[in-house]
Amino acid sequence: MHMADALLSPVVGGGLYAASAAAVAYSAGKIKKDELGESRMPLIAVSGAMVFAAQMVNFTIPGTGSSGHISGGILLAALLGPYAGMLALSSVLVIQCLFFADGGLLALGCNIFNIGVIPCLLVYPLIFKPLLKGGTDFKRLSIASIAAAITGLQLGAFSVTLQTLLSGITALPFGTFLALMQPIHLAIGLVEGMVTAAILCFIFKTRPEIIDSARSGERLGGVSMKHALVALVALTVIVGGALSLFVSTNPDGLEWAIGKTTEKVFGVETELQTDGGIFDGAASVQERIAFLPDYAFASDPENAAGTSISGLFGAAITFALAGMTGFTICKTKKRRKTGTANA
Repeated sequence: MHMADALLSPVVGGGLYAASAAAVAYSAGKIKKDELGESRMPLIAVSGAMVFAAQMVNFTIPGTGSSGHISGGILLAALLGPYAGMLALSSVLVIQCLFFADGGLLALGCNIFNIGVIPCLLVYPLIFKPLLKGGTDFKRLSIASIAAAITGLQLGAFSVTLQTLLSGITALPFGTFLALMQPIHLAIGLVEGMVTAAILCFIFKTRPEIIDSARSGERLGGVSMKHALVALVALTVIVGGALSLFVSTNPDGLEWAIGKTTEKVFGVETELQTDGGIFDGAASVQERIAFLPDYAFASDPENAAGTSISGLFGAAITFALAGMTGFTICKTKKRRKTGTANA
């Protein structure tokens, strides 16, 4: 569901940059120092890397000619808490945009809002947490994961169509576009919910304290997470380095909906184009920075090794960025607390 620049006006794109930047700053401010202790810092980095790898795996939606991939917002919020989850997912989206040209540079603020802010800061506290109020077990965890993932994808898909409408630079009729976006993302959300439930149930069986701590916001304490971290690292390597080679080649839900909408309007599927000004500038910057565009070698896009390297390298730099973000926030809060105490 990564938006391209062709859907957005500079005003809408800039406005969502501001909204997403505010959400990131708010999340950084809300994180307690204890939430970023030594026991949780590796989990933030590994979870971000895992979601990067998972987003590379597109699965076919039967009978539609479309595909989808998990977004990971509910998964990260459930593992890390909503604020740390928001920061980890923002790291994923920034890496995807800058180094792999996945989603437009002008659209980065929209993508952070639709894929990060909505599930982590809205759906997780309003849907996921209340469904676990009676206590955490496999059944409740599965129901909460599926309900939250579907809700997050539905709201995100609606937000995409609304941002496109407000931009007013495409010929996509709002009603037609919306009628195609919502059902296809309902199917994608159902799959994401089941994947999220499977991972969270495994983590809950291995280390239930991780999910309980994320939900309550309390310190994780001296709980050993070695086995959970090893499992997540192994999953990241397998998904990013191997499963990414066997993904669906069908267009994702957003691309599919755009194609079907233009087919209804123009009688043939038409690719949206941008022209001039800020669009050319953004495309030029992204082209210079993205050394593995579309998760492939620029000089040899058909080489399967490019996909595996993209998965592994992208996961590694996401690990570094998410971990560094958490470390910086932790040190800053600790320094401020020390300064206040000395004063």
